[in-house]
Formats: sequence, structure tokens, C-alpha cells
Amino acid sequence: MDLQKLADALIPDTDLLPIEEYDKIYPPRALEKGAEVTRIAPSPTGFMHLGNLYVALANERIAHQSGGVFYLRIEDTDEKRKVEGAVEVVHKSLKYFGVNFDEGADKCGEYGPYYQRQRAKIYRAFAKDLIARNLAYPCFCTEEELEKTREYQTENKLLPGYYGEFAHCRNLSEKEIYENLRQGKPYVIRLKSQGNVEIKHPFKDAIKGEITVTENNQDVVILKSDGIPTYHFAHAIDDHFMRTTLVIRGEEWLSSLPVHIELFKVLGFPLPRYGHNCSIQKLDGENRRKLSKRKDPEASLNFYREQGYPPLAVNEYMMTLLNSNFEEWRLKNPSAPYTEFKFSVNKMGKSGALFDVAKLNDIAKTYFAAQSEKEVYDFLKTWADEFGDTDEKLYFADEEYAEKVLALLMGVGGKKRRKDFACAVQAVELMSYFFGEEVAQTDEYRFDKSTVKAIIEAFERTYDFSDDCSSWFEKVKAVAAESGFAADMKAYKAAPENYKGNVADVAEILRVAVTGRANTPDLYTIMQILGEKIVRARLASAIQ
Repeated sequence: MDLQKLADALIPDTDLLPIEEYDKIYPPRALEKGAEVTRIAPSPTGFMHLGNLYVALANERIAHQSGGVFYLRIEDTDEKRKVEGAVEVVHKSLKYFGVNFDEGADKCGEYGPYYQRQRAKIYRAFAKDLIARNLAYPCFCTEEELEKTREYQTENKLLPGYYGEFAHCRNLSEKEIYENLRQGKPYVIRLKSQGNVEIKHPFKDAIKGEITVTENNQDVVILKSDGIPTYHFAHAIDDHFMRTTLVIRGEEWLSSLPVHIELFKVLGFPLPRYGHNCSIQKLDGENRRKLSKRKDPEASLNFYREQGYPPLAVNEYMMTLLNSNFEEWRLKNPSAPYTEFKFSVNKMGKSGALFDVAKLNDIAKTYFAAQSEKEVYDFLKTWADEFGDTDEKLYFADEEYAEKVLALLMGVGGKKRRKDFACAVQAVELMSYFFGEEVAQTDEYRFDKSTVKAIIEAFERTYDFSDDCSSWFEKVKAVAAESGFAADMKAYKAAPENYKGNVADVAEILRVAVTGRANTPDLYTIMQILGEKIVRARLASAIQ
């Protein structure tokens, strides 16, 4: 069989470059020894998973701390999965979390284009070369025929796939091939595998260490019927010509590793190093399972933007999952940016990382507590402008007032900063009782209506906005004594049965009346921030 003639018939493009030209177009990068070239290569599905951030941070740290290059490639070979606006989602997500790539999609770079569909001619040139070397062939099998093969393999408990006796088009004669072409039958191009599943090889995984890999025997599709490559074929060519040195990816790709190893071999490319990281898991009852985009809202990167988690706090938390020694380093370097940590592929976990939202919240609360009220105001305002409702946007209209509120909520100026909120949603909800003449009551009074009314009325009669904190509290104690509550805590502890309650209970009643909540920061300061008009309006509303 004239293989070059067949290659020309199957891939009739006349404008393809000789394959040796591509090494000139995409030469080895001029980088220092040890510099790594890594990438993040999402599909444009419109969904960015927490696992994408996990891998992106690892690859970004590896590249940048070694003086290398981190790039973004959009793997859009599967047209059916493509979602309008999906690339913008990728950009927004990476930007929000401060994961900066040096080159890639929609950014300049000498190794582009960085969209795979725009690189179709490169893939077709190499597929054509493989056909001419008898390492690839056309397959005319219909979906119905392939499905019957799958059913037979399942029923007989055989290895699934297109191989051996099930590779029906592998040994078609020249006459059969050209007759199929004459009839206009659609076809794909398959790799003519040279592997043997009886043969196993040791393989050094950058994360998992020494593993065993079985040779590939699958005649996988490399070009689909529309002439666009499959992921397997495209990624091998792209990683070579973008000069990728290390591929960090999810362990779900381990099953594809034999195919990828063979593709690099038949293409004549050196294999990059691969590291397969374990999936992010969560506890479901007493069992661990993989974080699911269908079941778990926290699986989506949009969740963290919509909730308003500080990106640096999320990154900090992800670093604790990525490298086992990060937390020890953080204790020794409490104020250093996480980018100063020496990231190591060797320290990446070999078992699944357990996602713990409580730990993330602790890190986020600590982050907010370390910021100034101005910094928190700017962050929350930006969040509210994008995600807040009409009322929440108004919380930030008066910057001076909002910063006073935040200073109180954060405990600015106190001996110990408060850590009451981990994200914008929580912070804005805490701010809500500082706005409007009426307030939603989220906590119930612990005393009967007549007692509550008597206390509020007694306080209202003596309330003076110009009182300092000491005078204000003396009046609260006087109201307590007048209403049968202990004004002195020592007296209450000595004989609680003699009183309805104590001065703290009276303060709680006033707190619920003014803020709708039983637990808040200092009530006197809250009243000073709200102003006399609103305080009196809320007290009056509470006894109606």
C-alpha cells in the first residue's frame, strides 16, 4: 500500500507545513537550567472547579519560583462541551485568585495560538505523518457498530476498547479503504498502537513516586471525523511545542497515561514529567468522597466569589492542602506573603486532600482581622457592587459611616481583634442592623412582654445621646434595679433567687430592641454610631 498516497487522500490539506518546521517555529525556550514550564489547560465548559485552583496554584508556584513560565491553554477540541462566555469565566477566576499566567489565551506569547482549535493544522500535519509511517489509519466504524462491540465486551467481561480483534478497521485492505472513501463514509483517524498489555514498565511520577504503567494497546482516536484532534493527541503535540517540562494534573488522568506515553513515543517527542495529584475530598457522614460539582456548591470557584471569600485567604488554605509543611512555615513566618514559601512537588500529598470549610473560615477570619477598616471597606464594596442587593449596595454609600461600623465589628482599637466573619456575605449580614429605622429581629427576648416593655420604657425616659459610656451604663444599672434585676453582679451571684435577672440581661433586652440580636459588639458604641433618632425609633418600635 502506498502510505503517502493514503495520507494525502485522508488528509488532503495542501497548506500543511513539513513537521520538521515546527521545531523551528517553536524552539526550546531560552531559560536557565532548572526553570520549569507549566500550564493550566481547562476546557471551556463555563465551570471552574476548586480542583482547577488547586492545580493552577501548584503549577504557578513551580514555574515562578524556578524562574520559568506558567501559561494558560484553552483545550476546546470538544465543541459539544463548549459554553458561551466560558473563557471569560476562566480569566475572571484566575484573576480573582491572583493566579497570574505569563502567556496564553488572550495574552501575547511566542508559543501560541493557545486555543487548540486554532492549532488544527499542526495536529493534522502530524496525523498525516503518522499515517505515512503506518502508525495511524482510518476507521469507518459507525457508532452503532462500536456500541455493539462495547456490549459484547461487557457481557464477556473483556477489556473495553478498540484493540486486537475488536479493531475492525486496523487491517482494511487498500481496496476497502478507497471504496469506503469513494462512498463518502465518514471516518476518524486512529493510532495504530504498538503496545502490549502484558508488558509493564516502572514510571517515576513526580507526586506519587514509583508506579507501574501497563503498555497501551488501544487504537485510540487521534483525529475526529471533523478533522479536529482528540484531547490525547492535541495535548501531546501542544505540551511538546509549548515546551512544557512538568504536567501537574488530577489522578483521574492516570488511566490515560499509557496512551500519552505511547503518543509521545510515536511522535518522537521527549516525555515531560508528569505528576498526578489526588482529588480534593470531603466528609459525607463518616465516609470520604470526591468533592462534586453537582452536590457541593463549594466545589465551584464562583462560590468563593459570590460568598466574598478573600482570595488570599482561599489561596492560603489551598497551600495547606498542597504542601504538608506549609502550616509549619506559616507559624514561623506569620506576616510573609504565601509566595515566599518554597513550594515542593515532593511535598504534595499522595492521598486525597480533605476539604475542611471550618478551617478555611478560620483562615479567612484571621485574614479579615489583620486588615484595616479601609481595606475591608474596599473589599466589601467591590463585592457588593457585583453581588449585593439594592440595600447592601447602599451600606457602602457613606464611606466614613461604613468604616465606623466595620471598626466596631472588627474590634479595631481593642485589645484583641474580633473574628466574626469569614466572607462578605457574613460581614454584610452583620452590618445590616446599622441601616434603616427599623430592624429585623433575629433573636427572641428571654423575658415576658411586660418585663421587656417596662425595661425599654424606663431606659427611654433616661436615655441621653450625649452621655459618655460610663454615664450610659449607670443609667442601664438604674433601669435594672428599678425593674427588679440585680444592678450588681456580685449581689446576683450571691442570691440569684432574689432577682428577675441581672444587669447583663437588661442590656440584652436593649440590645435586641436596638439591633434585633442578642449578641453584638459594644451596645453603647452601636447606639453612638446609629444616632439618637434611629435609636429612639427602634426603641419605640420594640414596645408597640
